[in-house]
Amino acid sequence: MIDWLLRREAQEPQVEVAGRVLPVVLRRNAQARRMTMRLAPDGSEVRITLPRWGRTAEALDFAEKRKGWLAGQLAAVPEPVSFTADSTLPYRGDALPIRHDPAASRRVKLVEGEVHLGGPAESLAPRLRRWLEGEARALMEADLACYCARADRPVSRLMLTNAQRRWGSCARDGTIRVNWRLVMAPDMVRRSVVAHEVAHLVHFDHSPAFHAMLGEIYEHDIGAANRWLKRHGRQLYALLG
Repeated sequence: MIDWLLRREAQEPQVEVAGRVLPVVLRRNAQARRMTMRLAPDGSEVRITLPRWGRTAEALDFAEKRKGWLAGQLAAVPEPVSFTADSTLPYRGDALPIRHDPAASRRVKLVEGEVHLGGPAESLAPRLRRWLEGEARALMEADLACYCARADRPVSRLMLTNAQRRWGSCARDGTIRVNWRLVMAPDMVRRSVVAHEVAHLVHFDHSPAFHAMLGEIYEHDIGAANRWLKRHGRQLYALLG
């Protein structure tokens, strides 16, 4: 039978995968020569990039014919994680035990490899997220200053994102955006994304010159960092909304 449905009232394409109906987000790209498809990191939608001349019906047929691949990708999406006093918190590649004492201060503190905080249990998640975002900003600002110095460029404006399409981006005005969730990944992974965007300050493309610049300023194995994100990146979206 037909595995995709069109929501006529909203004119939004959808595809049915493993018993779930997912929205299909279409992105037309003048440089695209063929259709490509991927699942959002949290499994919430299917994303298809197609040439400007591509038709919506063709994109939906493209998704239907690859429903087996989509089902496999959906099965690999980790289940959402809720935090309790016995949970661990991913931080810079480690799983830190959470020590919760309702009578203690609500402020989140890092104490000898453990995350300590007090206050009501029902507000653990938002407070942990705010703490991670603060840690992310401090670490990424240091990363950015480091790589801008290596690239001989002024330090750019940094903005944190929760984007699901990409881990980082560099705008024409030099503003660099990096996903705060990378604070949960190993340092070399987080730093690889910042270094990638700084290299775009010099070469606004993915030319050999860009990759040479990235290799010059980044101190670790960029291939290893990319492989980590490919294998484990989706797990970062299972935490904290």
